[in-house]
Amino acid sequence: MTGFRLVVLAAVAGCFMMATAPKAAAQVAVQIGVAPECPYGYYDVAPYDCAPYGYYGSEWFTGGVFIGAGPWFHGANNFQGHVNNRLHPEHGYNGPKPQRGEKPEPSKRVDKVANFKGNEVRDGRGHVGGGKK
Repeated sequence: MTGFRLVVLAAVAGCFMMATAPKAAAQVAVQIGVAPECPYGYYDVAPYDCAPYGYYGSEWFTGGVFIGAGPWFHGANNFQGHVNNRLHPEHGYNGPKPQRGEKPEPSKRVDKVANFKGNEVRDGRGHVGGGKK
């Protein structure tokens, strides 16, 4: 009977210890990385190379700062902005592109792109037409 009492006492003590143990909250963290520093924005598809001047319309910039595209974009769900997809490598563009960390040229204002010819609307997450596909 003494052995049975020890087992019951151990079980009761274990229940009390489990009841008073702090509960750990589940945490999920997704690390995408740091957005590339590009003077005129970056393409919205991997490898997220810097886009040339004139690829994005002025609605993609706030105070001269690119508001984003791709996995770093956290703008409004209804955001739509114009792009000139003729300046995208998937459409045959092979011209000059700025490197990461370069500063914008003072003569190339992003809030008023000279002679901007936007031919596509995107939502910042790579969806053409602003809708989710």
